[in-house]
Amino acid sequence: MARLVLVDTSDELPGLLPLHAWSALMATELVCVADAAHPFAAHLDAAGLRWQAVPADSEAGSASRRNLLGASAPAHTARADWVVARAQEVGELAYLFGPADEEAATRTLGIQAANAGVEVEVVYFGVKPKGTRLLRLVAIEEALRGENGCPWDREQTHDSLMRYGVEEMHELAEAVAAGDHEAIREELGDVLLQVVFHAQIAEDDNRYDIDAVAGDIADKLVRRHPHVFGDESAGDAESVISRWDELKAAEKAERAGPFDGVAPGQPAMALVEALQQRAAKAGLADADPSDSVDHTRQRLEELTRADADSATVDAALGDALAGLIAVARRHGVDPEQALRRSAARFRRRVEQDADDPGQPPRL
Repeated sequence: MARLVLVDTSDELPGLLPLHAWSALMATELVCVADAAHPFAAHLDAAGLRWQAVPADSEAGSASRRNLLGASAPAHTARADWVVARAQEVGELAYLFGPADEEAATRTLGIQAANAGVEVEVVYFGVKPKGTRLLRLVAIEEALRGENGCPWDREQTHDSLMRYGVEEMHELAEAVAAGDHEAIREELGDVLLQVVFHAQIAEDDNRYDIDAVAGDIADKLVRRHPHVFGDESAGDAESVISRWDELKAAEKAERAGPFDGVAPGQPAMALVEALQQRAAKAGLADADPSDSVDHTRQRLEELTRADADSATVDAALGDALAGLIAVARRHGVDPEQALRRSAARFRRRVEQDADDPGQPPRL
C-alpha cells in the first residue's frame, strides 16, 4: 500500500525543521515540494535526500478531473493529483509544505490521497520557539528595501529615520504613562520596526545586520549578569545595579570623564537626570534629598521677586527644575513619567471643567 507523509513547515522559519520532521523525511523514498524555489531545496540537497518539485505543467494532466468537478474546482487539485500518483509509483513519498501552501490545499491533498487508497500521515511542525515572528518582520523589511520593494523605504537613511524613532519612543512613553497595555503593545511594535529598519539599512550598506545587533546586546546582557549566567550571586536589585556599573566601567575604561557617553541632544529632563546620575556614581554630587528641596525652594523664591530680571528668572527656573529632578531620582521616581501623568490629570480636569467657562483650569 502506498504511503504519503505530509510534513508541516513554518513560514517564519524557512529551511528549518524539528528533528522528528527531518526523521520522517529521511524515512521515505522521495520528498516532493511545490516548486524548485522551495526554501528547503538547498537543505534537501545538503542532506542527500532524493527530492522532486511538482512539474509546472501538472495542471494539464488533471483537466478531465476538473471537468468532472466543475468550474469551481480549486487549482490545487492538479497538484494533489500529481503528488498522489507519484506516491503510488514510489510507494512511500513525503510532501513538504511551503509558504505558498494554504490550509485548503493541504486538506485537498489529504482527501485525494485517502480516496485513492493511499495511507496518509501528517507530521506537524510542533511548538515553535519564541521569537519566530521577529523573523517575519525582518523578512518583510528586507523585501520593502529590496529591488522591487517600496520606493519610500528604499530612500530612507539612518538620518531620515531618526525623527520617526524619537516620535515612536515618545508615543511609547505616553502609552506607559496612561497605563494603556494595548497601546503599549502597539507602540512597542513601532519601536521594534525602527530597530529592524536601521539594521536593514546597515546591511544594505555592507556594514552589519540584525543578527550582529542582536548578538551584541545578547553578549552584553550575559556579561553583565554574571549572577545569572556565571558563578556570582546577587541578593537584591541594588547589588545587581552596583555590579552592572562595575562591569560597565571596566568595559568603558577609555572614557575621558564622568559625562563621556551622555548624549547632549536628548530631551532636557532626561539629560539632567543622566548628568546627575553620572555625577553621583562618580562621587561628585550626591547630596541628601532634603538639600535639593531646600535649594529648589530658594530658587523658587527668587522667581517671585518683583525686581527679578529675565536672566535671573531663567537661571532660577532651570535650577529649580533640576532640583526637582534630583528629588525624583533619589526617591526612585521617573520625572518624565511623573510629569506625563500630571499632564494627563490636568487635561482631564480641564475637559471636565469645559462646561463651566468661568472656572479656571486647576493645576
